[in-house]
Amino acid sequence: MTPAPVTGPLAVPCFAPAPAPSYDQQMTRSEKAAFKNARGQTLAAMLDLPAGAPTAYALFAHCFTCSKDLRAVREIARELAAHGFAVLRFDFAGLGASEGDFAATNFSTNVDDLVAAAAFLRERHAAPALLVGHSLGGAAVIAAAARIPEVRAVATIGAPAEAAHVARHFGARKAEIEAAGAADLDLGGRPFTIKRQFLDDVAGAGVLDAAAALRRPLLILHAPRDATVGVENAARLFEAARHPKSFVSLDGADHLLTAPEDARYAAAVIAAWAARYAAPENLAPKRAAAAPDRMENS
Repeated sequence: MTPAPVTGPLAVPCFAPAPAPSYDQQMTRSEKAAFKNARGQTLAAMLDLPAGAPTAYALFAHCFTCSKDLRAVREIARELAAHGFAVLRFDFAGLGASEGDFAATNFSTNVDDLVAAAAFLRERHAAPALLVGHSLGGAAVIAAAARIPEVRAVATIGAPAEAAHVARHFGARKAEIEAAGAADLDLGGRPFTIKRQFLDDVAGAGVLDAAAALRRPLLILHAPRDATVGVENAARLFEAARHPKSFVSLDGADHLLTAPEDARYAAAVIAAWAARYAAPENLAPKRAAAAPDRMENS
C-alpha cells in the first residue's frame, strides 16, 4: 500500500538568520554510543564532548519522526559542547539507527527512552543536569524530568503544550486511524504506520500538568512564525510552569531550525542560561562575594 500524503506544513523558510556565536565547534569531538531501553532494544546514540572536562552533561530529545542526525540536532549538540556541555543525543526506538518498531512506540515510550538514556549517562559518565528537547521531544523532556532526579534545568525548542498536538499533522487520516486501528501515512516524505494506541497515548500525556509540577528552571524557546507548532503553545507552557521560567523568541527561525545559524544561536542561549543552574558551583563564589553588598543595600 502506498501511504497517502498528509497535508500541512512540516517546515517554513527562515526569514532572518540569527548571528553565529564566536565559539569554535572544531574543538569538540563526537563519540558513538549505544544503550538498552526498558524494552531491551538497543538505541543508537552520539555523545558530543567539549575539548576539556565537561561543565555538565546534557540529554537531547529530537522531534517527532526525526533522528539524532537531523542537522539542527547536530548543530545544537555541537554548539552546546563548544560551550562546555557534554551532550548525549540518541534515536528514539523505531527511528534512525535504533532498534524497535515505530508503530509500537508512542509518547510514553519516548519518555521511557529518555529515562534509559539518563541511566546510561549516570552509569558511564554522569547523570544529565540539563534536558533539552525539540518539538515533541520538548514535551517529552518536560514529562521525563520528574523521573531523573539529577536534572537541574530543562529547555524546550518549539515544543507543543500538549503531546496530542502532533495528531494535527495526520489531518483527515486521524479518523481512519481511530476507525481502522492503524493507517500508513506519509510524514515529511517518509512512510510511517500510526496506530490507535499512539493517539490514545498522546491524548493522556498531560504535558501542561508536568510543566506545572516541574520544580526545575524552565527555558522555552519558540519561533513566532513557527507554522508547525504555533507560538501560542509556548505561552501555554510558560503560563503553566512556575518560576524560575524564561522565554526566548527565535525571531526569523522556522520550526526545524533549518538554518544552521538559528540552531547554533538557540544552543548558545541555552548554554548561557543553563550555566547558572546546571553548573551552579561556577557561580557560587560570585554569589557569596556579592551577598554582603546586597544585605547592606537592602
